[in-house]
Amino acid sequence: MRALIPKCYKKSLISHLRARISLFSDPISIPIPLIPRIPPRRSLHDLPKHFTEAPNPSNSLLSSKILQSDPSPIAEAEEEDGPMNEFLSRFVFAIRPKLTAAFPDLARETLDAMLLLICQKVLAELDGAAAPAVGSVELSPDLWETVQEIANSVHEAMKKDRLREEIKKYLHCDEVKEMCRFAGDVGIRGDFLRELRFKWAREKLEEVEFYRELDRIRAQAQKGDENEGIEEENRGKPELTALPERKGRIKYKIYGLDLSDPKWAEVAERVEEAEKHIVPEEPKPIVGKSKKVDENILSLDAVKDDPLPVLEEWKGLVGPKRVDWVALLDRIKEKSSALYFKVAEHLLIEESFEAGIRDYWRLIDSHSKADCLKEAERILQKMIEKGITPDVLTCITLVHMYSKTGNLERTKEAFDSLRQQGFQPDFKVYNSMIMAYVKAGNPKSGESMAREMEARDIQPTKEIYMELLRAFAQQGQVDGAQRIVNTMEFSGIQRCVESSTLLVEAYGKSGDPDQARKLFDLMMKSGLKPDDRCTASMIRAYATKNQLDKALDLLLNLEKDGFRPGTAIYTVLVDWMGRLQMIEEAEHFLNNIREKGEDPPFEIHVSLCDMYCSAGIKEKTRENLKILEEKKHLLKADEFERIVSSLLDGGFVNDAKRMHNLMQAQGFPPSEALRVRISASQSIPSQRPSKSRSGKPRY
Repeated sequence: MRALIPKCYKKSLISHLRARISLFSDPISIPIPLIPRIPPRRSLHDLPKHFTEAPNPSNSLLSSKILQSDPSPIAEAEEEDGPMNEFLSRFVFAIRPKLTAAFPDLARETLDAMLLLICQKVLAELDGAAAPAVGSVELSPDLWETVQEIANSVHEAMKKDRLREEIKKYLHCDEVKEMCRFAGDVGIRGDFLRELRFKWAREKLEEVEFYRELDRIRAQAQKGDENEGIEEENRGKPELTALPERKGRIKYKIYGLDLSDPKWAEVAERVEEAEKHIVPEEPKPIVGKSKKVDENILSLDAVKDDPLPVLEEWKGLVGPKRVDWVALLDRIKEKSSALYFKVAEHLLIEESFEAGIRDYWRLIDSHSKADCLKEAERILQKMIEKGITPDVLTCITLVHMYSKTGNLERTKEAFDSLRQQGFQPDFKVYNSMIMAYVKAGNPKSGESMAREMEARDIQPTKEIYMELLRAFAQQGQVDGAQRIVNTMEFSGIQRCVESSTLLVEAYGKSGDPDQARKLFDLMMKSGLKPDDRCTASMIRAYATKNQLDKALDLLLNLEKDGFRPGTAIYTVLVDWMGRLQMIEEAEHFLNNIREKGEDPPFEIHVSLCDMYCSAGIKEKTRENLKILEEKKHLLKADEFERIVSSLLDGGFVNDAKRMHNLMQAQGFPPSEALRVRISASQSIPSQRPSKSRSGKPRY
């Protein structure tokens, strides 16, 4: 409540109200009708509606001196009470209608007594002292809230009125008039001119108030200086009798530091060296002939041209330091990344470049991201030859690079080097290591790495679990696949169609179609609808045991529910029929794929090549074999084995040798049985079977 009234009003308010309220605190004062009728400890809002009081002329005369809306004669006589009289008048004028609306049945004298009591409470809050004892009446919280709101509104209104009066003074000052006259001369009229006039008056008022505040601060400072001067004069002035004798060296002390000590010279040298690292050195300006040579460097062809002669010429003209070489590399990188790699690799052996481990790492990392394994390994070898041991950043880059290429041994070397240097692998390093195990066909070690992640509170993602599950499923390791599925469910990852499909595929490759069918039925009961790929995995499981009747029964049951076979199912059926040498049925399913408007998948050509080789159909064998040779990078080791074996069985010895060489070129070592068959075919030529009319081979 004290904050409602400005400080300049407080003194006059307290003195004014205290003078008025003293009339009511007198023992012989006229009794107020409100007080005797209020029960003890009741608030004003608890008054009964039927409460009325006869008018009291003496009380009306007394309260009107305080509660009247018009300024009182006493306040007009005292100039210092002017702002307070205005506040009281506005306050009473604003709160009277609210009390009248709350108690419409009360007489005016009673309302005046209530207003008097409210003013007493307000005075007590402003003065910080207890209010005069007037019965035991207390204001209710709602009434206090209303009083505070009205006081705030009155204060804001008075503040706005004061500001308005101040602005009126400056609306007619010479400076504002001069600016308005100039604005009128340039054509500004109407409301816009009026807005500008008020704006200039407000700015003038702010300027005056600013300088008033400065004057007040200056006066306070001068007063403080005068007080200090008086205190210093009172102190005794020391008399100087003799100068102190000089002993030893002169000591320079700044903030308690003895700068005359020789150690500060060493500190200054170290600071100068540190500034060279903190404040980067500017490269030399490239002007004149060196600029022309610089342009020649930027115009070089990374493949055809040799940058060494031009770089030597540029070096002789500029006399570069490391900062100049770095600036040149930045300009080259903007033009051509290939030329940048070539020049940067040459600068690794340049003495003025002062190559460090970070320069080697940047090149290795850039080549790794560009999938340039040979270039990255060449830079790594140069770094090792120079005696620089790969640090943590370099080893992390090597882990990612070798994991991407599927080189498990080199990935493990980089990972072990990280651990030897005390680095705790993060999520990305663990992810690359797990993927390296998956690509190498060792999902069990990848699973162990995932367990290590969980032990360190690094939660593997769903993608990591799915890669491990896919690797276990491809190898037919049912136990590992089931463990991954259980771990996923324990981690809160719900089973989906993809995970169920991989689990069915794992049981199918392990030769257990019955268990695969149980999982398939369980998936359907749980509300997961099997897609084309999942159904194809189930049919492939039946194919391992040659249970054609169960596969057809499954397809018929699914077709009743509206399911239609897709490309994946037809691909499995083509492979199955091809192994059974049912050529017409296989070609029928192949035509079904083409009728869908889709190209046959790549793996179907392996089945067709095997089927036609076994049937001795030369033309179609060559046709499918040509497709396989064109996309040899997509073939896996087991597919190479199947193709070479089928070619040998069909008597296509030369084709078998060619595919055997392609298999080795792709990095897939042949099995011992296949190696023996290839060696035998070179010494004992096999007889090529002829084709019968029915399409079956005839020997």
